[in-house]
Amino acid sequence: MSPHISATVADGVGHVTLDRPEAINALSYEMVRELTGVLEAWRRDTEVGLVVLDGAGERGFCAGGDIRELYGYATSDGHEEARAFFRTEYRLDAAIARYPKPVVAIMDGIAMGGGIGLAGHAAIRIVTERSRVAMPETRIGFTPDVGGSWLLAKAPGELGVHLGLNARTMDAADALHAGFADAYVPSERLSHLVQALAERADPGSPAEIVMLFDETPEPSKLALARDWVDACYSAPTVAEIVRRLREHGHEDAEAAADELESLSPTALAVTLASIRRARTLPALEDALEQEFRAVSWFLDQPDLHEGIRARVIDKDRSPRWNPPEIRDVPLDLPGRVLETPAPGGGVFA
Repeated sequence: MSPHISATVADGVGHVTLDRPEAINALSYEMVRELTGVLEAWRRDTEVGLVVLDGAGERGFCAGGDIRELYGYATSDGHEEARAFFRTEYRLDAAIARYPKPVVAIMDGIAMGGGIGLAGHAAIRIVTERSRVAMPETRIGFTPDVGGSWLLAKAPGELGVHLGLNARTMDAADALHAGFADAYVPSERLSHLVQALAERADPGSPAEIVMLFDETPEPSKLALARDWVDACYSAPTVAEIVRRLREHGHEDAEAAADELESLSPTALAVTLASIRRARTLPALEDALEQEFRAVSWFLDQPDLHEGIRARVIDKDRSPRWNPPEIRDVPLDLPGRVLETPAPGGGVFA
């Protein structure tokens, strides 16, 4: 067992914890493989009636994939290690979504990127007053993956497009409103919730048990932004979204436009197309396949490598992405990115 994955079974509950708190439980390839193995074993274990998934430490559930490890894979010849990482991760996300036993995911603290891939597709998704939930990929010149486009596509109105393009961070109320979470449980009650799940580990009762601890958070700021978000983010292109944001007059709309103009134009264009196409897809697996095609394309782009290095490793560097302006992105580029077959086949081939 990886030192960064802790797994126990007691009283009918399989409890698996991401145990890398010094890195906010960032997912390494080894952790993804180990977690896959644990869940596969528990699938057949009659002693396990439900699964609790959480993260160690007080900072968060999971900050996402290990960016430094990914950077090493992304700069290697052929990028096969990177593609293998994403294939394994996406298969795990799909397995959680289709798991035959209830999975209760506790997103206490930071839950972003790859952390959303794990928790966002679970049967019961819990947030707390400390939760900070986001798909932050556009900030490193990338695009939301791990089924993020599927979740964003299902958010009310154009909120998913706003969240995806601007990598906006949600609190508990926002996550509930956007459909990224199901219940709000104060962090001080989490241990009692886990105990209650263990005492009544009936496969048909976890949702009812969680409801006993569920409370109502403060109103969602995201919900209050719905009018200007829908008016601006319904535009057909990123350039038109920015124009509408500039002309709207709302202070937050102006700030959102500033953010978009600081990010990779190509990443924004592909993200917009990915979320909108995900609205038409029949299943999560289809969205994961679409995302994998996009990820494979990005792995071959030097812009991605420079973006990761600038934003994560050498924070004093500020490379310019090509093209430098949103309006310069070819209109047919997103379609080509999302339709180009990935080298070596898809996720579920």
